[in-house]
Amino acid sequence: MYSPLPVWFQVASLIVLTAIIIFDVVLAYKRPHIPSVKESSLWIGFYVSLALVFAGLMFAIGDVEQGGQFIAGWLTEYSLSIDNLFVFLIIMSRFKVPRKFQQGVLMVGIIIAIVLRAIFILIGAALIENFSWIFYIFGAFLLYTAWQQAFTGHEEEEESENKIIAFLRRRISISEQFDGGKLRTVVDGKKIFTPIIIVILALGTTDLVFAIDSIPAIFGITQDPFIVFAANIFALMGLRQLYFLLGDLIDRLVYLKYGIAFILAFIGVKLVFHALHQNEVPFINGGEHIEWVPVINTWMSLGVIVGAMAIATIASLIKLRRSPLAIPIGAPNFHDDEDENEERRS
Repeated sequence: MYSPLPVWFQVASLIVLTAIIIFDVVLAYKRPHIPSVKESSLWIGFYVSLALVFAGLMFAIGDVEQGGQFIAGWLTEYSLSIDNLFVFLIIMSRFKVPRKFQQGVLMVGIIIAIVLRAIFILIGAALIENFSWIFYIFGAFLLYTAWQQAFTGHEEEEESENKIIAFLRRRISISEQFDGGKLRTVVDGKKIFTPIIIVILALGTTDLVFAIDSIPAIFGITQDPFIVFAANIFALMGLRQLYFLLGDLIDRLVYLKYGIAFILAFIGVKLVFHALHQNEVPFINGGEHIEWVPVINTWMSLGVIVGAMAIATIASLIKLRRSPLAIPIGAPNFHDDEDENEERRS
């Protein structure tokens, strides 16, 4: 069982993180533009450095175990967030959202993700506190998710989004064209929604799916709700800059999904092992703990997470270098010439 971090540290951390998120939201809406590679790289470097500083504070104020749990949890959530970007890319491409206004839409998606994950963290923490057998369910769910991640694409999410979009268009007046970054516009003297409402709802649906996947994963690393929430916040910070930095390269990292699937499967197995250690289910070993099951500690988890992502990324880059023009069929066209020309003119 973990020793909670000092209350003052938790409160101060949440205040600082909230202030940074608010600043990021204001910046995205006050200055809509297409970030350059340099700008995106600097922002991502800043957020990664901030996460490492936070980890250092946890090592100093808490202990080595809590610091290690944060780093492992942050890397896990970061890898899952990169997979999330692929679906964001498809949504933006499908609706032809002007790249100049994609930052603002992405920030709405990220805020929705934060809210949803906070809700799921509270629910997950309450379930873990009261029902130790929930780890069996979390573990089985992650193993199932890992299988889907490795052997299916994003077709199911796209099909669900299409149904939602069709439903909305039948019941809500939505314009055919965007009006800058506005949510509503005037057509023939009548106020109606722009396609941005559909994009936001599509992002929200995607966030819901990924929240359901990612929260059990990080609870396999730590059961401290504060560390879980902090890791999620840091993983989502800089996500919009990463979106513009990687662009359609995300779609070319063909082995990335296998690395993520391996991480999910590994954590799923870890959760099942943990459940067996804490076993109270009557029909398993007579309701007694199973002590001979291997214990997977935080540092072993951290090594597996880093190793899986490194191998998947390096293998993808090697494949890309050997066949740089081989873009998968249906890959979204991230670089929109019209938007780039508009940006140059402005």
